[in-house]
Amino acid sequence: MPGVIVKRNVILRAVVTDKLKEQVSRELEQAAAEVDDRLQQLDASTRGYITDLQRADLQRAMAVRKQIEAEKQKQTELRDALLERKAQVLELENGTEVIRGTLESYVEINVGDDLATILGGTEILTKDDEVIEIRQRTDLGEPEEAAAPSIILPGDIRAGE
Repeated sequence: MPGVIVKRNVILRAVVTDKLKEQVSRELEQAAAEVDDRLQQLDASTRGYITDLQRADLQRAMAVRKQIEAEKQKQTELRDALLERKAQVLELENGTEVIRGTLESYVEINVGDDLATILGGTEILTKDDEVIEIRQRTDLGEPEEAAAPSIILPGDIRAGE
């Protein structure tokens, strides 16, 4: 009987180096700047609309303004969280491991295979974007993600989606 191909998650870890901290800090700073740009665009694009709407329907204008302010608050909180994360990244100790994200891979399962070994948890460890180790855990218990801080960035996606 032929095997079955299944998709499994692969944890992507990185060893903290000055280069990684600079790269992640730059990406977080860029994401925060994009949020600022969105805030400015939102403000500019709605200012005239609100003014016109106030002349026609004051109650509706107040409701729209409230929605816009809620969106501005949400975007401001996102920007602040990104900048706080940047500060946290800069404080990471060189040589420690952090989780950068989750990838997906396909694996074939055949009769007689040890499922715990196959699905137990594969991890790819990088240092300055070079793969330095591929690990295979053999337990199906909780992943060891809690032991390593995570520096997954906004917009990071799973491979294959």
